[in-house]
Amino acid sequence: MRTGPETRAATGFLPGIAPLAFDAGWLRGRLAGLPPAQDPDWETLLQGMAPQVAATRPIHTRLPRHAAVLVPLVPAPDPMVLLTRRSALLRHHSGQVSFPGGRRDAADRGPAETALRESQEEIGLEPSAVTLLGRLPVQWTHASNFLITPVVGLLSPEARWLAAPEEVDVIFGMPLQQLLDPDAPRLIEGGLRHGSWSWPHPEHDIWGATAAILLRLAVALRGT
Repeated sequence: MRTGPETRAATGFLPGIAPLAFDAGWLRGRLAGLPPAQDPDWETLLQGMAPQVAATRPIHTRLPRHAAVLVPLVPAPDPMVLLTRRSALLRHHSGQVSFPGGRRDAADRGPAETALRESQEEIGLEPSAVTLLGRLPVQWTHASNFLITPVVGLLSPEARWLAAPEEVDVIFGMPLQQLLDPDAPRLIEGGLRHGSWSWPHPEHDIWGATAAILLRLAVALRGT
């Protein structure tokens, strides 16, 4: 009898953290050590990932494509990180949970421009309502051969968002207290998703690159 893949909790990987206010000042302070969001150009990012890319040349004959996502942080009184579920009508990655973002346009000078532009298109988030706090490590998607740069942004109290129905089915939030729960992230063992991270949610299936970015964010916020 076949069963689904097992998951292993990441307990011990992320130390416990006491409940906090999670206001804008706390978020800025915890993420002050991130590399600046506007710094790297696309070629610099590619050079940084060169060893990993070169190791897959028997599988991927082309260089990776560039993409960027916005990791939108909503501070107290309702602290959370915003996520989306992609439209079921899309050709690629339909119905998957992701951050707002997408592939680089030729006119985009760097990941920050891509992340802000795509977020405005997908969830109506005005760039003026976002304060960029930095960027997380580049996430390489082996199957689709994308280099994804996560750009962390703090949303102002005036920020508003609304899903573009042709691209996004749902916008939802993961509470920051859940994000920092050491028992929340799990490593999938077995099945097609073997080796991927996942996060439990009562309504949404959060795994893969999105889950890995959430894990990096949790580590940055914990300072570990």
